[in-house]
Amino acid sequence: MNPTWEPALYRAFDDHRSRPFVDLVARIGPLDPALPRVVDAGCGPGHLTGLLAARFPGAAVEAFDSSPEMVRAARAAGVDAVPADVREWTPAPDTGAIVSNAVLQWVPGHDDVLRRWLAALRPGAWLAVQVPGNFGALSHVLIRELAAQPQWRDRLALRAAGTVLDPAGYTELLSAAGADADVWETTYLHALDGDDPVLRWIEGSALRPVRDTLDDAGYARFVGELAPRLRAAYPPGPDGRTRFPFRRVFAVARR
Repeated sequence: MNPTWEPALYRAFDDHRSRPFVDLVARIGPLDPALPRVVDAGCGPGHLTGLLAARFPGAAVEAFDSSPEMVRAARAAGVDAVPADVREWTPAPDTGAIVSNAVLQWVPGHDDVLRRWLAALRPGAWLAVQVPGNFGALSHVLIRELAAQPQWRDRLALRAAGTVLDPAGYTELLSAAGADADVWETTYLHALDGDDPVLRWIEGSALRPVRDTLDDAGYARFVGELAPRLRAAYPPGPDGRTRFPFRRVFAVARR
């Protein structure tokens, strides 16, 4: 399933969602002058694409996304984004770095995508990937458990687990493809404000397939049943803020 997206909803926790992108890009080394193109593969609303231009002055920055909603939002923000699917896109010969942030978890079998990209890159080029590794987190478990209840199971067919590898898996994949791989994981403990903040977070991401499947009334009912489960799983702390652990897996490889 390719979920539809609401750019404003996705950016509701912009600062928290931006941190992994910054941490990922910081690990990319200097570009080879002969490979001046940097690609934001799955640029979303384009709010982070400009960081690539700042990180690599003088680079030709390319951006694309498979979501028409995200492409429109990126173009409205001044990013020259184009529609493209990571499963079909191939880097240009002068590509010095591909950055894919929180995209490939939506692509089953994306290990083949990574192998194909690496094979197309010239020696010295970089590939930087970040994917959420939180499919076993309570937030996701509760969605799947609710979707399996009698009132929902005939209407919702959600993936049992994510498609991402662990750090050892990405290290083996990238190394076997001829790259020098730097792979790690980080669990961010986000401090969220407001009412039902975890629900609001996952409405911008993990709940998109549910939103696409149900009509307005059905989705409102599903969220109404999910909200108290999330509040019990993620209660506010003494300071009134809700701590939301979020594991992410990073890989930076050089061809």
